[in-house]
Amino acid sequence: MPVSAPLPASAPDNDRLTAPPRYGRMLLVLARNSLLREMMFRGNLIMDFITRSFWFAAQLALFDLIYSNVPDINGWSRYEFYAFMATGMIVNVLIEAFFMPNCANFSELIRTGNLDFVLLKPIDPQFLVSFERLDLGSLSHLILAGGLLSYALTGLGLPITAMQVAMYLLLIAVGVAFFYSLMIMLASTSIWFGRNQGLYDFWFYITIFARYPRSIYLGWGYWWSDLLALVFSYVIPILLVVTVPAEVIATRALDPSWLSGVAVVAAVVGLIVSRRVFLWSLRSYRSASS
Repeated sequence: MPVSAPLPASAPDNDRLTAPPRYGRMLLVLARNSLLREMMFRGNLIMDFITRSFWFAAQLALFDLIYSNVPDINGWSRYEFYAFMATGMIVNVLIEAFFMPNCANFSELIRTGNLDFVLLKPIDPQFLVSFERLDLGSLSHLILAGGLLSYALTGLGLPITAMQVAMYLLLIAVGVAFFYSLMIMLASTSIWFGRNQGLYDFWFYITIFARYPRSIYLGWGYWWSDLLALVFSYVIPILLVVTVPAEVIATRALDPSWLSGVAVVAAVVGLIVSRRVFLWSLRSYRSASS
């Protein structure tokens, strides 16, 4: 039988050249599957949006009541604080949509042995663990956050430059990266502890401090408030990853300006350390078949 001549070494690999990047294509597939799952339970999406809207309205009513009695809260005016609230909501929505469901499910993968199938797939396990299930319904809450941010910037009445917008988006990505690194490190401990619900509670307890600007913890004359500001600015800098982008978009003077560099460095270091922790934890994993 005739044998087909092999392609020359210089012949282009059309499939390889025209195919989109593997991880980008995989992310689109996972997003499509997640959207199909969400559409199967439309009532749940509606109730989730209504619940979040109620919480959003309650928060606005609370701070509107506060600002009706005081001109500012430790230097933050009404509209500046609303810009901060909107920034925090954007970061939280992105975390909850892309990473929270997967990190919360990591211990279940270990318990049921389904992590074996993740490790057998020809793709980076951290990528698959992080993006397997996307809560795309949570992205609808960006409407609330965007509306609040627009309202705050309109109330401030200050011009917003393209550079400010670019810096704001960059620092939002920095905040999401930092919180993701913290979350994936806590999820990795499931391999040693089996269940790590207490650690997830710890994550919520420490991130609650990020609901308020960094300057609110300063200047009260109490040692413990200054200690909190120090720890959550330089050790676990959760106060920076929301405060700094809010200060940028609200055209506030950065307090101080080099803290934005601290936030960027913290996110990069967090991603590197979390990657090492994740791979280290996998070396301790015992397959369900072993």
